[in-house]
Amino acid sequence: MLAGDAGRGTAFAMRLVVRAAEVLGADRLIPISRAHVDACLYHGQATLDFAARLAEGGTRVAVPTSLNVGLVDLLHPELWHGAPQEADPGRRLMEAYRALGCRPTFTCAPYQVVEARPAFGEQVAWAESNAIVFCNSVIGARTNRYGDFIDVACAVAGRVPDAGLHRTDARRGRLLLRLGPDVPAALPHEDSFYPVLGIVLGRRAGPTIAVLDGLPPGLSEDRLKALGAAAASSGSVALFHAVGSTPEASSLKAAMGPGPPEAMETIVFAELRAAWAELTNAGEALPLRAVSIGTPHASLAEIEALAVLLGSSRPAAGVELLVSTGRDVLERSEERGLAARLRRAGVEILVDTCSYIAPVLRPGAGAVMTDSAKWAYYAPGNIGADVVFGSTAECVASAVAGRVVRLRSAWDAA
Repeated sequence: MLAGDAGRGTAFAMRLVVRAAEVLGADRLIPISRAHVDACLYHGQATLDFAARLAEGGTRVAVPTSLNVGLVDLLHPELWHGAPQEADPGRRLMEAYRALGCRPTFTCAPYQVVEARPAFGEQVAWAESNAIVFCNSVIGARTNRYGDFIDVACAVAGRVPDAGLHRTDARRGRLLLRLGPDVPAALPHEDSFYPVLGIVLGRRAGPTIAVLDGLPPGLSEDRLKALGAAAASSGSVALFHAVGSTPEASSLKAAMGPGPPEAMETIVFAELRAAWAELTNAGEALPLRAVSIGTPHASLAEIEALAVLLGSSRPAAGVELLVSTGRDVLERSEERGLAARLRRAGVEILVDTCSYIAPVLRPGAGAVMTDSAKWAYYAPGNIGADVVFGSTAECVASAVAGRVVRLRSAWDAA
């Protein structure tokens, strides 16, 4: 490949992988079974130039490769509220990656795509921060934090440097985190707890592998997804262990390995409550203009829960209720009649992109409410949103009422 026998584009990709191995101090490359590519999200002309150079000589990916979100919703172009000419380069970049042989999943949650999901212990090259942490932590497959453009280079080469989280010795926990005795016992049983805990985890751990001990066992994938996505936003978390819930943490000893933790820390309620409050940057008296659910992309279970919460109600006049999901989940939702039910109730369904990176929310003044710590963390800087964070039930109740609604919860504890 380096010699150019497989074409100029493949040689270019292989040079990047070899250089990455040198930087990481890896003495060899190892094969991967699949990849997930984030580089299809348009960030300027350089992203198109890179894709064009990579495609020289008819380059194709060497392993099954899924694609992360792009700039536009190709299935629902009417949801684009930016200048029409600004959508075109994003669309062209998404098509360029399809031409390389990548599957047009266009989701930040490839673990919800049956064909894209790796098995425990598989060596893969995944990009997108929440996908990486889910892959390592919840599935137990192995990937480093690959980003643009090394992700697609690994997909073309079919190999990655043998370094970092690909190696067993790098995956043991080093920081032990426990909830303080002042944390209300009911709080870990609320969905809104996990995105907030993720924000704290990211700040505490950074790139260090943390072990969370004392959470309820057998946590759902959606709760672990929310936790990991927030931790990867506020910190550089690529792997965490939750004792009793994640596959490499059947026990504290299994998660920590043979030695003691390098540090042990306690998370107190005041820190959690402060993180919960910080996710809201808008005054709750502001008019409510939109509610955004599904960051990371909503699972089928989350779409079912949204339909149940909404019931026979619909958003108040002037309030946009939008749920983001992947194409595969949308297809299953349509088969079950859920998508049609939500659309009849006035819910907009977005795929292929995300509402905190693209101009898809209807223009207007007022606050946007979300149940996602990741959305709340990025949207103020990315799209200038005034954000209110709340539980999914609070988001739906607020959309129906046309104003921010707070429900009684464990967050109210003094």
